[in-house]
Amino acid sequence: MRSTKQITLCALLLLVLAVGLAQAQDRVRVRWYVGLGAGTDAPLVAAQEEIVADFNASQDSIELVLEIVDNAQAYDVLSTQIAAGNAPDIVGPMGIRGRASFPGAWLDLTSLIEANDYDLSDFDPALIDFYRVEGEGQLGIPFAVFPSFLMYNIDLFDEGGIPYPPSAYGEMYTDWEGNEHEWNIDTLSEVAKLLSVDINGNDASMDEFDTGNIVQFGYGSQFTDVRGRATLFGSANFVDAEGNAVIPDVWREAEHWYHNAMWEDYFMPNAVYSGSEIMGGGSANWFDTGNMGMITIHLWFLGWGTANLDAAWDFAPVPSHNGVTTAKLHADTFGVMNSSDNPEAAFEVLTYLLGERAADLTSLYGGMPARLSLQGDFIERTVAAQSEAYPNIDWANLNWDAVLAGLQYPDNPNHEEGMPSFLEASARYGEYGQLVDNNGDEDVDAALDALRDDLQAIFDADM
Repeated sequence: MRSTKQITLCALLLLVLAVGLAQAQDRVRVRWYVGLGAGTDAPLVAAQEEIVADFNASQDSIELVLEIVDNAQAYDVLSTQIAAGNAPDIVGPMGIRGRASFPGAWLDLTSLIEANDYDLSDFDPALIDFYRVEGEGQLGIPFAVFPSFLMYNIDLFDEGGIPYPPSAYGEMYTDWEGNEHEWNIDTLSEVAKLLSVDINGNDASMDEFDTGNIVQFGYGSQFTDVRGRATLFGSANFVDAEGNAVIPDVWREAEHWYHNAMWEDYFMPNAVYSGSEIMGGGSANWFDTGNMGMITIHLWFLGWGTANLDAAWDFAPVPSHNGVTTAKLHADTFGVMNSSDNPEAAFEVLTYLLGERAADLTSLYGGMPARLSLQGDFIERTVAAQSEAYPNIDWANLNWDAVLAGLQYPDNPNHEEGMPSFLEASARYGEYGQLVDNNGDEDVDAALDALRDDLQAIFDADM
């Protein structure tokens, strides 16, 4: 028989378990869905689980539950959950494309920000506006950013005796004769021609330039699609506020410029040269070959993107167009779904992830913190890590100020914003890009008009 002491101890243990269970049941359950972006690799899973455990131990009113779905299935799984009325509360990290894949599903955070007097002063106002979507509200708070910038091959500039691009936004470009020019698309074009060289050493500004035997190009827009490259000329989209397919004038102008750069001025690789050995044999990593003078690219390119480049390079501002600078932005954040039964609790979790754990999570996912107070430490960590991995580059003395300054000029609307029937529409403008990039005689206006008409048919079928 058990002693009275044993019975009393068992009773106490049962009481503790009952109280713990009651407290757990009293907690508001918040589901955090990971899969639309980074976070599904095994090391990241363990780190995220630790963050969840830390949050749950830090308070007794919310139970945060982590749900991780492989990226290949994550979009379909989330669509199914939404349709079944079983959507999670928080989704992230995700980029603009991920958010845009679920239009109308996100909670406007404006009232929660105001009710909680949430401090946004640690963010560039342009980044706060970046997540403010017309007709939908404040769909996110800045978290991780991947700014774009110009990268230029110092050795190629030196070889041609060409002055470097400006080091800061707003500075003039001083040419080889000492004349000053605004650092805009026209100036970049002239510099790019001088950097484009044929097999005989002639550049693209010369009548003798052999367009059939180019060995070096002046400019390229790497690892992006038609919408991404057109954003160099300004922010826009292929769909207007009423859901109609459009070809914005600024993007039509951009497409003419790109086509001329490929097929008339020959300072940018067309599709034929893009697949050649001098441009990496189809890898599309032109800059890494050492045969590309300048590119526009994002922060995620660093390290691996120049791993094989035996040349010095640096960062510079992207050029302006008609007095407006647009440095297209890739950015990740977390969204609260508007179907959440507990938006206040979800917002508390959101502020924990984007506040107290922002440094941990941005380091985990490989992005630059959107918080101004964390960016200095990020640069220091990046320099240290890249110096160890790629010691051939003088990382500490690169022009990091130009990288950070680009965050002041994000594209809004973003080039990855949603469209009706997004996948089909994306495939159609991809076909347009293949057409004009492969054909020098293509009528760009006619091709764009056909794209608009086809997009309209795709949008109408989605209604």
